[in-house]
Amino acid sequence: MMISVIGRGHSGTRAISHTLSASGVFMGAPLNRSGDLLPPDDMYEACRVMARQVTWTRGLHWDFSELRHGAIPAEFSRLVHSYLRSVLESPAEIKGWKIPETTLVFPWIHRMFPEMKYIFWIRNPRDCIAGEHVTDDLRKFGIAYPPTEDERLRRAVSWKYQYDLVKASARPVQWIEVRFEDFVLRQEETLTRLEAFLGIKLARIPVRPDAVGRWKTDTGVNYFDFFAPAMKAYGYEIPEGAGEGREHA
Repeated sequence: MMISVIGRGHSGTRAISHTLSASGVFMGAPLNRSGDLLPPDDMYEACRVMARQVTWTRGLHWDFSELRHGAIPAEFSRLVHSYLRSVLESPAEIKGWKIPETTLVFPWIHRMFPEMKYIFWIRNPRDCIAGEHVTDDLRKFGIAYPPTEDERLRRAVSWKYQYDLVKASARPVQWIEVRFEDFVLRQEETLTRLEAFLGIKLARIPVRPDAVGRWKTDTGVNYFDFFAPAMKAYGYEIPEGAGEGREHA
C-alpha cells in the first residue's frame, strides 16, 4: 500500500507525516524535521514541467483542463520516479511520502498512481499564510498569476491556486479529507477515521492546541475575500461583513 499526503505548505502536514512514520509507515529517506522526503529538487522541477500545461486566464483563474487528458511527458515521470526512488524501491509493505509541493502536481501524481491512498490535509488559510513557505511565489514553479509586491497577498494567491487545482482534479478512488484543526482538537476521533481509511493502527503523537487559530494574534493581513467559499465549505469562521468574490484584499 502507498500513501501520499496532499496539502499546501504550513497546513500542518508534518503532523500526519510524523504520525505515519511513528506508525511504521516508511515515508522515504532522508526526511527533514517536517517529515518531508528529501532532496526536493526533482519534485520542484516536476512542478515546473506540469505548470507548462496550466493556462492563467485572468485574475485568479487558471485553466487546468489539459491536465486531465493530455499526455504526461516522459520528463515528468522520470523526475517523479527519481524523487521517489527510496519509496518505490523500498520493500516495505506500507510506504508513502509527504512534501507540500506534491500538491502542485497532484493531477498527474494521481494519474501515475491511481490506486494510491490520498490524504488531503486542510488548514484554515488564515493560519497557512501567516508564515513563509517556498511555494509562496508560484512563479518559482512556472505558474503565472497577477503580479504583486504584497507578500501576504502572494501567499494567499498560492493558497487559492493550490486549493483550486486540487478541487478541479479528478477525485481518487482512495481519498480522505482531514482538517488540521480536527487532528489537534479531536485527535482520537480523527485518527479513528484515518485508521478506517488506511486499514492500519495509527500512533498517537503529542499535539499542541495553541497551533489552532494562531491568526487571532497575528498582526498581519491574513484574510482575503477569495478565501470565503473554501472557508465556508470547511466550516471556518469568516469575518463578519466579509464578501465572497473580490479578488484582492
